[in-house]
Amino acid sequence: MSSALNIRKQGELDFLSLGGLVHRLDPGIVPFRKANQCAIHVSGGEFNVAANLSDCFRLKTGIASAMVDYPIGDLIAERVRAMGVRPFYKHFEHDGVRGPNMATVYSDRGYGMRAPVVFYNRCNEAAAQLKPGDFDWKAIFAQGVRWVHSGGIFAALSPTAAELTVEMMTAARKAGAVTSFDLNFREKLWKVSGGADTAVEVIRRIVQQADVLVGNEEDLQKGLGIRGPEIAAKSKLDPSAFFGMIDNVLKKHPQVKVVATTLREVHSTNRHSWSAVSWVNGKTYTAPTAELEVYDRVGGGDGFAAGFFYGLLTGADPDEATRLGWAHGALLTTFPGDTTMATLDQVRAFARGGSARIQR
Repeated sequence: MSSALNIRKQGELDFLSLGGLVHRLDPGIVPFRKANQCAIHVSGGEFNVAANLSDCFRLKTGIASAMVDYPIGDLIAERVRAMGVRPFYKHFEHDGVRGPNMATVYSDRGYGMRAPVVFYNRCNEAAAQLKPGDFDWKAIFAQGVRWVHSGGIFAALSPTAAELTVEMMTAARKAGAVTSFDLNFREKLWKVSGGADTAVEVIRRIVQQADVLVGNEEDLQKGLGIRGPEIAAKSKLDPSAFFGMIDNVLKKHPQVKVVATTLREVHSTNRHSWSAVSWVNGKTYTAPTAELEVYDRVGGGDGFAAGFFYGLLTGADPDEATRLGWAHGALLTTFPGDTTMATLDQVRAFARGGSARIQR
């Protein structure tokens, strides 16, 4: 069975994301207040998917984003190039003092029973200043773009970022691209840009243009403003609550053809049970459950999205696409940083039930 998405066969780009680029300062297992050194990872919820699809899955991908012309911008641009992602930048000048800035994410890894702690400095962030009209979508889509993606993290940055997302998704649909949106609901971000009611209204307008949604039960409830499931899930790995909400999603957004998410039970910071589920055109698919030893959990969900989209873009059936996403997301938690270091062979082997113990 196909995914019932009308994916064009060819295009100059297989995949294009719209989102903010950030750098994450990572002191490892040391909490930030005691840190004396940090690794720097380049990231962005929307960018990560494009980077993964390019580097591991060898697709032609792009990112539309803000770029500030100063050393942090240079560092980020270099990593974007290293991942093979084609940039479409709106450039900003830095005033040498206040910005505009490329956002910083601070995130230790936690350890054992101590959870990771994540906080931001998004003050005067260039990506939040992006607005409709900043990108020539007509020219970008004229070459043929097969799939377009954005997410709730970018939409939460500012009212203009949200409007730009609506503009891009609308232009993408007109141009015949498949559109996807990762709800990626971040309480802290929405709190400073209008709260829960604003979030629901903003996301509603974007999702009206989406064929594919990525988001867990909580994302669906908070992002789309729909009631929780009638039956509570028995565990974090029980997909029945997620599947039980699909009807409510479709009542609001009947054009949506695919909804998918990861399922994760956190036993400790470094031990997770990991699965994934998708609803594709009326049918449900569930990946196996793997017991993961987690090195760095950040980016696992974006890893799933990349593998899942790759499956659909390359004509895999929904069951295989779900497994590819599940396998790639699992592997991603074994690497430092937010983007992939896996090879396609490793992903395929794991998806077939390779290396880690799997409970069927």
